[in-house]
Amino acid sequence: MDTEKLRSWQSWIRTELESSVNFWLKNGMDPEHGGIYTCLTREGKVFSTDKSVWMQGRCGWIFAHMCRLYGTRPEWLEASRSCLDFMEDHCINRSAGNRMYFTVTADGKPLRQRRYCFSEGFYAIANAEYYGITGDRKCLERARRAYQLVYDLNHGAPDPTGLGPKTIPETRKGRALADPMIFLNMTSVLRRVDPEQAALYDQYSAQCVHDIFAYHHKPDLHCTLESVGMNGEFQSDISAGRVVNPGHDIECSWFLMEEANRIGSRDLHRKAEDVFRFAINAGWDQEYGGLLYFIDCMGLPPEAYEHDMKLWWPHNEILIASLMAYRDTRDETYLDWFYKTIAYCRDHFADPAYGEWYGYLRRDGKPTLPACKGSTFKGPFHVPRSLSMADKLIDEILAP
Repeated sequence: MDTEKLRSWQSWIRTELESSVNFWLKNGMDPEHGGIYTCLTREGKVFSTDKSVWMQGRCGWIFAHMCRLYGTRPEWLEASRSCLDFMEDHCINRSAGNRMYFTVTADGKPLRQRRYCFSEGFYAIANAEYYGITGDRKCLERARRAYQLVYDLNHGAPDPTGLGPKTIPETRKGRALADPMIFLNMTSVLRRVDPEQAALYDQYSAQCVHDIFAYHHKPDLHCTLESVGMNGEFQSDISAGRVVNPGHDIECSWFLMEEANRIGSRDLHRKAEDVFRFAINAGWDQEYGGLLYFIDCMGLPPEAYEHDMKLWWPHNEILIASLMAYRDTRDETYLDWFYKTIAYCRDHFADPAYGEWYGYLRRDGKPTLPACKGSTFKGPFHVPRSLSMADKLIDEILAP
């Protein structure tokens, strides 16, 4: 390990983290209605006032998370609280079992309800993290209720919105990797701040790990599939059954590494490393660099129009997973992936002129035009999460 090289990158990471956090505090927070706008141009101008409920939860979480890592700052705590209050006042469908909306207007009028329950998941971790910083018991109770709601919906409970499944269940039913992997990460946050319910969290996290490897992970295909049949069947005759999202798999790998370290399982850690290696080896673009967004595990044409784009968040996940794997194994291959990815991020995603990272690049690494820094799906989450975690992982790697 080249210690000076790693320290130099850590210095750059810290600068980028400050840039990212300040960009969102300056340009995104809504002083009138509360919460955050995330549809921002390259320069930080709001180009749509509709608000993403995912991003209210993610913003609420990240600023409380930053307080945990670096010490409480009033502006961070206020940003977190603003998003929590906005969600509580405007983003919960009280007439439909406290399901949450997907988008709302600037002043909080509901716009769109979706079937999947990630809004509730991000609301849960935001409230949990805020409780961990402030001790506000109301936030813990909210987090617990939302967490259990997500579990129930993922395990067959009727959806109180009445939307029903996306496909005709008599024709085809299946499993989505996003459900157990995101719930595993949610569980790690809840467990950390809520040791009173550790037994429940341990039970649910074990179930998540089981479902990922029993159904989605396919060592014979060298991949982890996004969608499978109810019993893990590989649906090779349809495009959706062959889809691999390398960034998703890499994110999943570090969730699994965290769990492996928690329970002291070297076997689980090795399997998590396989998830990482399969994804990055298959997804890295050998011609232009960077990680492709979708690939077909059989080399057939992916259906998604954006399959060969380079998005910000998969590269954020590589930074975390590669450093975590290197910290735990000291295998230089993982450090090499970190260096390759961080250099790509510096050269293509980072924007020294205005701060924060571009969200969407073409395959050749140039920003889509007009360039943007945020959208319904991109806000203050993946970039600051990855940079703060990378900073702390490097500290651990360099510790005497």
